[in-house]
Amino acid sequence: MTLRLHNFFRSSTSARVRAALNIKGLTYEYVPYVLRAGETRTKEYLERNAQGLIPTLELPDGTHLSQSLPIMEWLEEMHPTPPLLPRNPIARARVRGLAQMLACEVHPLNNLRVLLHLRDTYGADDAAQATWFVHWVKTTFDAMEAALADNSDTGRFCHGDSPSMADICLVAQVWNNRRFDLKPDHWPTLARIHAACLDVPEIAAAAPEQQPDAA
Repeated sequence: MTLRLHNFFRSSTSARVRAALNIKGLTYEYVPYVLRAGETRTKEYLERNAQGLIPTLELPDGTHLSQSLPIMEWLEEMHPTPPLLPRNPIARARVRGLAQMLACEVHPLNNLRVLLHLRDTYGADDAAQATWFVHWVKTTFDAMEAALADNSDTGRFCHGDSPSMADICLVAQVWNNRRFDLKPDHWPTLARIHAACLDVPEIAAAAPEQQPDAA
């Protein structure tokens, strides 16, 4: 049995893991789910992932890994080449910090279940949800632009000239932003790095529109 990735084509967290798997050169079985149809809330799926979230990476021995950042860390430990983290401990901390600005500060506030909760509990219509989404993206993108611009550690990518976990998280968030027509143009450093990421075939192949369940 090969690796199996339980995911959704439009999910930014799923896109992160797809990009990491591609960069590592690992083949995997693509298992799609429809979030709005409740397919991750079934008894069978909850046995794989008690939160009912995606992605879940199923290993050949039947082990299930959840949460995109730990999955990428596992991939880095088991398949260190090509690396997604620099070797220097300070540099590794910097990359992890940049990745978590997106994965821990933007995504938890803007994922589908939060937007649906805003709608169902507080009556937030589509416009209000969009305002919420854009606010939290801009809050972190402004800070990330400041952290990356004119920093000697920033190269073609977030850190140096090779894509890292931070770049994977950035490009996945930019893809997610398209749902609300929010382009990265306002943040020139982020836009430049995003464009560099799209020139990496393994990252480009992780895009939502490239997936078999894209609709």
